Parts: sequence; structure tokens; C-alpha cells
Amino acid sequence: MSGNTMKSFIEATKNQTAVRCHGVTKTYGQGKAAVQALRGVDLEIRTGELLMLVGPSGCGKTTLISVLAGLLQRDGGDCSVLDHDYKQMSFNETTRFRGRNIGFVFQTFDLIPALTAAENVATPLLINGVKWPAALEKAGAVLKVVGFDDRMIHSLPTDLSGGQQQRVAVARAMVHDPRMIVCDEPTSALDSESGHMVMSLMRQFALGKDRVLVVVTHDTRIFEFADRIARMEDGRITRIENPPSRGNVPLNNP
Repeated sequence: MSGNTMKSFIEATKNQTAVRCHGVTKTYGQGKAAVQALRGVDLEIRTGELLMLVGPSGCGKTTLISVLAGLLQRDGGDCSVLDHDYKQMSFNETTRFRGRNIGFVFQTFDLIPALTAAENVATPLLINGVKWPAALEKAGAVLKVVGFDDRMIHSLPTDLSGGQQQRVAVARAMVHDPRMIVCDEPTSALDSESGHMVMSLMRQFALGKDRVLVVVTHDTRIFEFADRIARMEDGRITRIENPPSRGNVPLNNP
């Protein structure tokens, strides 16, 4: 693809709606023990966008990205993700869709202790049918992009620092070139320099093709990487802003 053709492709796909949610609700438990985590979320996310979800602990951020990623089923409302509605899909269809299209960065890393860094990163490729040697080769290349050397690539998670484990988790989310990545506090275990490096890579990912990146964070140091910031309180999106110095954007004009 020529440079001009690629530019035209990016311009054509940028700013299309990747995620559209209206009135999304989610409740945990029943009766008096019920906790309403999402109380009618309205949100649109565009392709080529890095959206940050911010708000106090317990406001529903992690529940929302779990619904967007197909890890949780919503109770009510409408939600389309990359032109698919999880409620219209079987369990197996949802699993296949996630494997091909969604990348995850969990707050707790969720690395497999018995696997090396490269083997952990390779797992999404194996799920998608890539042969073991090719999967390991690509995993090693992505780990080098996030700052790993040959020795670290073959280390077990227990031999890595928290920040290094976080970078493995980020590499695993990116390795299969998903159309959407959802991240829960991706810089929580990183110093400022490492956090900025990871967010720079992820922003390049979000802007590269018809992709979208959703980041839950309390880390104000990385707000500058966002295209928009969605504020959550009590299970609702209360307002949507541009990053600092860009000026606010009205909620009804995202």
C-alpha cells in the first residue's frame, strides 16, 4: 500500500463510531444485597481514538470496560462494539470475537506464572491459530519494543519487577493486532518515564488504523495522551472533556 493510499485509508476510517452505548446498566447481586454498578451509561467512542475513563474508585469504570470487552453481559440498554452486539452472539461466537478483536491489560497483570514473558505474550497468537515458533518470534519482537532484552524475554513473571510485569501485560494486549484494547490502570506500577513510554506506544497503536483504545486510570501524568476524557460518577458518564489545555467538549457533542 502506497503512502498516499494508506493516508487516505486512515482518514476514511478515523472518527467512525467504534463503540456506541445507550442506557447500559449492570447490577451485581440481588435483593437488598444488589449493587447497581452501571446506571444508564451513554457513550460513543470513535476509531483512531484514545479515550480515558476516570473517576473515583467504585464508580463503575472497570465494570464498563468489562462490558465493552465482552467479559460481562450488560443487564439492560444497547451496546454495539465494532459493529457487534454481544447479546446477539453465542458464548463461542463471543469468545472468538474477543480473541481476534480485543486486547486486555488487567490491573493485576494476570500473567501465567509457569510461562516465560515471551510465552505469556504469545498466548493470544496461539489462541488465534498461529504456530508456536512464529508466535514466540513475534512475542519476542513486541517485548523488545517495550524495552525488554533477550534475557528478560525468557524470564518467568516471578523474576520480573511489577513494572516489568506490567510491560509484559501491555505487550500481550498488542501482539495480535486487535482492533480494540481495554486497559485497567496500565501505568499503575510504572515510574513516570516507563509510563510515558508505554502510553506513547499505545497511542501509536490507537492512531495507526481503524482501532480504538480505552484506558481506565487515576494517573493524571498520562492525561496528555488522551484524545478525550470521560468522567464517571455513580455508574454514569457525567461529562466528556478534552485533555488539559484543549478545552472541554460538551457531553452531547463528543
